[in-house]
Amino acid sequence: MLRAGLTGGLGSGKTTVAAIFRSLGAHIIEADAVGRELMFPGQSVYHAIVEHFGVDVVSADGTLDRHRLADLAFRHNRLLELNRIVHPAVIAAQQEWAEDIFAQDPTAIAMVESALIFEADAQGSAPGWRQRFDRIVLVTAPDEVKITRYVSRLSQGATSPRDLEADARARLAAQIPDSQKIPLADYVIHNEGPLEDTRLQAERIFAELAAAARV
Repeated sequence: MLRAGLTGGLGSGKTTVAAIFRSLGAHIIEADAVGRELMFPGQSVYHAIVEHFGVDVVSADGTLDRHRLADLAFRHNRLLELNRIVHPAVIAAQQEWAEDIFAQDPTAIAMVESALIFEADAQGSAPGWRQRFDRIVLVTAPDEVKITRYVSRLSQGATSPRDLEADARARLAAQIPDSQKIPLADYVIHNEGPLEDTRLQAERIFAELAAAARV
């Protein structure tokens, strides 16, 4: 069995890479998706966020106002406060998910897709999270490519491209630069070129992960 972390900054393309690894046979869980589920009304994380940040983060329908939370996190420097509430619960859910997979297949690769593996460890919202993984795969791309992808992905909404770009830069500023992550990763996928190049890199890495999982 092997626990792998798949990480990369905003717009790096880690979700695309996760889909490639899934097609090759890895089991994938998306940390953001788990976090969203835990933030639904009735969940303990939801109540903890409302208690900490106040009722202003609650929408009229009773759900959390994610735009308001994002503004508090990235524009008002309260990201660490939010992560300290969300990350421990997300990690516990991931742990339970991985244990279920390994019970069914002891040679499985359980891969967690998360943008903040290094950040959660370094900033103290989830100390020791990096050490929970046997291997870390980092997806990289130049910052301007990341920003362009982010703006393109969200440009169909009401937010202007200029505001989206400002949001992207604020989010990237809250993340550890790739130059600092690369020495900490076991594998690096450079994802600024054609998709086929990215897939070839992922295939080579997957072969090594699969071999390690069988040991």
